[in-house]
Amino acid sequence: MYLDVTHLKEFYDLPLGRMLRVLVGSRVKMLWPEMRGQSLLGIGYAAPYLRPYLKKTNRVFAGMPAAQGVVKWPREVEVPNKAFLMEDGQLPFPDSCIDRILLVHSLEMAGQPGALLDEVYRVLSPGGRVIVIVPNRRGAWARSEVSPFGYGRPYSRPQLDNFLSNHHLSVVSREEALFVPPTNSKLVLKNARSFERLGAVAWPAFAGLLVTEAEKQIYRGIPLKASHVTRVLRPVFLPNGKTAGAQARSSCE
Repeated sequence: MYLDVTHLKEFYDLPLGRMLRVLVGSRVKMLWPEMRGQSLLGIGYAAPYLRPYLKKTNRVFAGMPAAQGVVKWPREVEVPNKAFLMEDGQLPFPDSCIDRILLVHSLEMAGQPGALLDEVYRVLSPGGRVIVIVPNRRGAWARSEVSPFGYGRPYSRPQLDNFLSNHHLSVVSREEALFVPPTNSKLVLKNARSFERLGAVAWPAFAGLLVTEAEKQIYRGIPLKASHVTRVLRPVFLPNGKTAGAQARSSCE
């Protein structure tokens, strides 16, 4: 159910996508203000939220699912590529080598979300942390196709907490984001920060996104499972609103 990487890239170049980059990115930076000396892996389409950390650590990687596709990242020609293709249950890293993992446009899209979290647990270092960003089942963004967060499988807070716990990831922080309505209205975009402040107070349960930080439980193990590939149909998301007729190992240091 992954969206095409070209559509995701195009969306984040639009005004609405740039707004999401600021509002959601501020939540990530609030939880992880410092990254010096640590390794950071983004899974899904996390590139817009990884960029602020490029100058803080050289160990930044962007894993993009094969069913989604991959683009060079960062875009700058003079900067070495840090993006790579991956499968949900196969990350090209040895055990316990990544300090921080960020999942965006990932868990709700994955055909095998359990296998994905098993791999996240495997590659996380002891005490390593992960931030999972998913659409809130009670929020308006999960019901609107104006953004990629309107696709895939939304979660409620208890569902997400239990899913992480079942894969030996202990929740340490719960945040919400996107209280602004899902619209391309210039008036709304202009006043997005005000909507966020108001929504956090007035209707916190109806936030568009759940932002959850969890820690690896080092005293528990996970069973080995045989991996397999499942073919799924890919939904079409067109940020520019046009019809779809004509579109059809890296290692740790």
